[in-house]
Amino acid sequence: MVKIGIVPTQVDDMKESVSLAYPEAVLAAGGLPVLFPVSHEETRLALLLSQVDGLLLTGGGDVEPALYGEERLPVCGEASPERDAMEFPLLRMALARKMPVLAICRGMQVLCAALGGTLYQDLPTQFSAEISHSRMDRPADPIHPVRLLAGTKLAVIIGTDTLDVNTRHHQGAKTLPDCLIPSAVAPDGLVEGIELTEYPFAVGVQWHPESMQARYPLHRKIFDAFIRACEASAAQGLTD
Repeated sequence: MVKIGIVPTQVDDMKESVSLAYPEAVLAAGGLPVLFPVSHEETRLALLLSQVDGLLLTGGGDVEPALYGEERLPVCGEASPERDAMEFPLLRMALARKMPVLAICRGMQVLCAALGGTLYQDLPTQFSAEISHSRMDRPADPIHPVRLLAGTKLAVIIGTDTLDVNTRHHQGAKTLPDCLIPSAVAPDGLVEGIELTEYPFAVGVQWHPESMQARYPLHRKIFDAFIRACEASAAQGLTD
């Protein structure tokens, strides 16, 4: 059974916790979830990564705008400096190791920003109010569809042209670095899925499939594909 390192969803006074939906989704797909403790030391982060086969970046608070070269606006929400300081170097280390990565909501934003992209600090004021993307009243129900872009890894995983998703975020990807391509787009044009080109498996989604996978099998496919990629990577490491 492959081990999946999961970053905390919440950090308070250096005490970490994670929404149970993430480890439950990993277990349902055949992986063993491992909650990472908060650390900012690269040697410890490298040690943590050496014990797992895949990295799961979770949802949570906003990314600090300075990390993608912008000044903080009044509409930006509360950032998580403890998570920022851990997740940016952790992600870069995982990518350097060719480790499979699944990045969800804030995790997708970290994937974008860490590789040179930028974010909308607040979608209603900076992008569009056509769709209410922050639907906290229905966290596990489909709210709007996304169009899956043909030929992308995500489209192949899901096996359909569209997917109904939940939505509970007020930020999103604004510009993508050259190494990332869009894989899913909301009806208002917001990029809701990204993936790293020329890489075995690094997929980001803006919605929360971990909250939907128990009732909606198409969302379970995302975790199934992630775990299969981790198994393939682990097997390759054993044979190299």
